[in-house]
Amino acid sequence: METVKRGYVPKDTAEFGPKAAAKLNAAAQELAFLLDRGYDTKSASTFVGNHHLLSERQRLALARITSPRAALAERERKRLREAPEALVLDGFNTIITLEVALSGSLLLEGMDGTIRDLAGLRGSYRIVDKTVRAVELLLARLEALGVKEALFYLDRQVSNSGRLRALLLDKAAERSVQMQVELHPSVDGVLSRLENVVTTDAIILDKCGSWYNLNRGIIEEAVPEAWVLRLEPLGN
Repeated sequence: METVKRGYVPKDTAEFGPKAAAKLNAAAQELAFLLDRGYDTKSASTFVGNHHLLSERQRLALARITSPRAALAERERKRLREAPEALVLDGFNTIITLEVALSGSLLLEGMDGTIRDLAGLRGSYRIVDKTVRAVELLLARLEALGVKEALFYLDRQVSNSGRLRALLLDKAAERSVQMQVELHPSVDGVLSRLENVVTTDAIILDKCGSWYNLNRGIIEEAVPEAWVLRLEPLGN
C-alpha cells in the first residue's frame, strides 16, 4: 500500500511554525473578540485575515480553532466527562483526524478542547497506509474506556465508504466492542439529533444532545508526537 501523509501541505511548516505564532495568536484573539459580539465566522475571518495578510489555510485554521464564548459554554455543558457504554461516531471525521495525527501533519486544538484537522474530505476518500492503524487505535481506546457498543455513521456518497465500513467491521470482530456501521446520505443531520456523539464538527457539537471528546484522548495517549497547533488561551 502506498505511503501517504494524510493532510500534509508543505507550506504548513512556515505558515504554522514558530515565526508565524505571534501573528496567528493576535489574529485568533481578534477573531474571538468579533465572534463574541455576534459577527458571523465567514465575515469575521475575512476581516481579520485581510488585516493580518493571512493565507486561506491560516484563515480556515483560525475559524476551526475559535468559537463564541456562548457556544463554548454550551458545548462544555453537554460534554460527557466519562465515556458511556454506547457511542455514536462521526466516522470519517474521527478516522481522518487520527490518520492526520499518524502522518505528522497539522492538527489544531480548538477552544472547545477538541483536536481538528485541515485535511478536507470533499467527497473523496481512499484507504491509506495509516487507516488500519487509526482503526486499531480507535478500537483499543473504546475497549479501554469500557465502551460496549459503537455505532459508526459514514457518508454514503463519499468514495470508498463501503471499503472503510468493511475494514471497521473486520477489525471490530477481533475486539469486545459490538460495532455497527451505517452508510447514510446525511450523517450531519442524523448526529445533530442524537446523544453520546463523537465528532469535532462544530455544527454537530452545537446541535447534538451530548458528546464525548474521544480523539483527544487517543492522540495524547497513543500519538504523543502528533503536531498539534496550540495557540495562547483565547476569549479572555
